[in-house]
Amino acid sequence: MTGTPILAAMRRQTLLAMLLLACGPKPGTASTTAPQPTFVTATLVFEGVRLFDGERWHDETNVLVDGSTIVAVGPDITAPPSAQRIAGEGMTLLPGLIDAHTHVQVPDQLSRAAVFGVTTEIDMFTLPATAEALRKPAAAGAPRAALRSAGILATAPGGHGTEYGFSIPTLTGPEQAKPWVDARVAEGSDFIKIVYDDGHAFGGDIPTLDVPTLTAVIEAAHAHQLLAVVHVSAQKDALTAIEAGADGLAHLFLDQDPGDAFVSAAAEHDVFVTDTLAVLFSVCDGTRGGALAEDPRIKAQLLPAEHGALSRGFPGELEASCEHALATTRKLSEAGVTVLASTDAPNPGTVHGASLHDELALLVEAGLTPTQALQAATAKPAAVFGLDDRGRIAEGMRADLLLVEGDPSTDILATRHVQGVWTGGNAVDLETAEQQAATQWKALNDARRAPPPAGMAAGLIADFESGEARAEFGAGWQGSTDAMRGGASTVELDVIEDGPDGSPMTMRIRGTIDGDSLPNAWAGAMFFPGPSPMSPANLTSKPTLEFQAQGDGPMVVMIFAEQLGFMPAMTRVEIGAEWGEYSVDLRTLVADPYDVTGIFFGGPPKAGAFTILLDDVQLK
Repeated sequence: MTGTPILAAMRRQTLLAMLLLACGPKPGTASTTAPQPTFVTATLVFEGVRLFDGERWHDETNVLVDGSTIVAVGPDITAPPSAQRIAGEGMTLLPGLIDAHTHVQVPDQLSRAAVFGVTTEIDMFTLPATAEALRKPAAAGAPRAALRSAGILATAPGGHGTEYGFSIPTLTGPEQAKPWVDARVAEGSDFIKIVYDDGHAFGGDIPTLDVPTLTAVIEAAHAHQLLAVVHVSAQKDALTAIEAGADGLAHLFLDQDPGDAFVSAAAEHDVFVTDTLAVLFSVCDGTRGGALAEDPRIKAQLLPAEHGALSRGFPGELEASCEHALATTRKLSEAGVTVLASTDAPNPGTVHGASLHDELALLVEAGLTPTQALQAATAKPAAVFGLDDRGRIAEGMRADLLLVEGDPSTDILATRHVQGVWTGGNAVDLETAEQQAATQWKALNDARRAPPPAGMAAGLIADFESGEARAEFGAGWQGSTDAMRGGASTVELDVIEDGPDGSPMTMRIRGTIDGDSLPNAWAGAMFFPGPSPMSPANLTSKPTLEFQAQGDGPMVVMIFAEQLGFMPAMTRVEIGAEWGEYSVDLRTLVADPYDVTGIFFGGPPKAGAFTILLDDVQLK
């Protein structure tokens, strides 16, 4: 009896083995059992999505995100039921785009970039305090693009970079290179930006660094293991910068087709190029920004100020060929030179975020494939600038993601059909952004229908014959400085005797622009055309501003308008020591001056004291 349980157990095992054999695969045949899915902890999953991982394409795969990190990628990986699911049918998932050449002054620019899928910006020149604040992730509110910045750029006294109304440390010789770079490192610069440009490519003549100083700054940057990126605008300067040891070039050139010597040097020295085709086409073409603004895939999210900015080209006529830039981009790419997608936003004709989509289209127009163009906006800039946690979609990477409708591998314009954006796993609220745009457009369309200000029929703003700084209509004159933004510039307005052409009285504007406090410092006199300060006024019936002026240097005229947002449009007027008559067409600053909130007359675009005499101000 003691053997019975053992025999019974053996019989059960034999029966089980026979059942398994009967149900299993026949000898010599493969198993037809489907592989069991792998479950991964995740909070967000993209299911069955077409994927560009920053380097190559994948069909119908899953991407899992847990918090701020991508935790798994693959067709057989499944998230738990609690994860938020996004169906990928008809969609393409891309790494968040990287704009390799911008200029950032305020957080809102980074927030707006994120709306269009740009999740990292490489800033080529801003003040250190600005960069330090914006490098930190947004503590609250809408997600925004991350920032890496050069901080202050290296330039000669009076050179490019010194014209923005704030003082910066400059260099006059190679012996200053090391302490200058040491100071930038102490301020937190992520790389070093250098200007080697005398302005001649665009008809100018400005000071620039000499070659020994250029070389010394590059060597000092390398001593800190930092990239040295050199701003150029002419081919000969680009070649000199490469020979001096530059790691990268900021901008291509419009002055001539690329020569074999330049292309060979760029390839042999393994430099990278932020081509900034978007802004170069604003110079040599002037129509692409406006066309982008009217693309319905972009327009619905654009604020009126952004629409206006895209529609403005560079002022004046410049001898420049877009074909040179396209040919250079094509030849560099064919030679294996790393070309990085870049816009130079927010220069005229560009805005943060949206302009990178036209930049991608321009890269394809230049001869790159859509895949190469997307690599230039994802994995390649991440690799160049040492951003090891982004630019690709892979396990362990930061969840910076862009979801678009369509297939950008065959149609690069599909990137414009944004369906979702995530920065560090946080979703950008595209619905609220679109509602914000719609609200602003409604307000400005209402302003377009508004009548002109009461009293504007004659057009005269002020002749100061009464001996007072008053205006014939609107809310009058007021001193205006950067104090509202924490600046330290000062101004004083008064009316004195001895105006032009025998006029007994004129307004004097005296002030000091403090360039150390913040970028774009200002001081001057503001005329408010609306019934109260900074209320909009419709000036479309008289869009030409005329005035007489005298001063000790160039002056600045700025137009503030609701359609421009917080950034005014500005032009420089070359006044002299003798009275002269001057004219500014407001339509060159705002396409339609229907919501002007202020007209500013101020000191020169540089730090220091100034005096301006102003008279016979009128609209025609």
